Amino acid sequence: QAIIIGVKKGGTRALLEFLRVHPDVRAVGAEPHFFDRNYERGLAWYRDLMPRTLEGQITMEKTPSYFVTKEAPARISSMSKGTKLIVVVRDPVTRAISDYTQTLSKKPDIPTFESLTFKNRTTGLIDTSWSAIQIGIYAKHLENWLLYFPIGQILFVSGERLISDPAGELGRVQDFLGLKRIITDKHFYFNKTKGFPCLKKAEGSSKPHCLGKTKGRTHPDIDQEVVQRLRDFYRPFNMKFYQMTGQDFGWD
Repeated sequence: QAIIIGVKKGGTRALLEFLRVHPDVRAVGAEPHFFDRNYERGLAWYRDLMPRTLEGQITMEKTPSYFVTKEAPARISSMSKGTKLIVVVRDPVTRAISDYTQTLSKKPDIPTFESLTFKNRTTGLIDTSWSAIQIGIYAKHLENWLLYFPIGQILFVSGERLISDPAGELGRVQDFLGLKRIITDKHFYFNKTKGFPCLKKAEGSSKPHCLGKTKGRTHPDIDQEVVQRLRDFYRPFNMKFYQMTGQDFGWD
């Protein structure tokens, strides 16, 4: 009934883990990547991955790469036109740095963020083919989804507010999914070491639960001039995205 379709490094894992606290939400833990990488395996394969649900429960999955996959909207729509879509977005510049940080942790010998950002450093031409930059052009990707889904069927969650006010954002998500507002600020505590909220109790457990070591990595220092260039590059796309969604995410 609902899919978190994006975006990578936006806070999708946090949102899914927070949502799983709700007794009426059943979710697949791993990312199925059905509508991008595994589509040829067929719907029966996808359905088999899903947890069993009772009447009135919502079945969910999250695969953040769907948002930037050309074929995904048509494929999801042909499965079910009524599927509710959730996109967790965050400041595209921070998102790009976070994306780079993740890659860096796996491949320490990759070029610097600065050198990957530009096609040509002298002219300041930004390399939009680099996926870390490409993903953050939200307005462009959203246009593709609006060919198949009405805007009211897509909820845009602020990755920043998911950190600063998790209960508030979760309230919006529960309303959108037609769920009782069960997840409230009682469920969260702020973990100073990690710098983000954690759950007091995880799904099916009585222990506090924070996201794993791969979350909340320290970002490398990026040349401020490069950051500014990226801010200027994203600004018109952000403005367009605010207009399309009717939400100002305050990234500028």
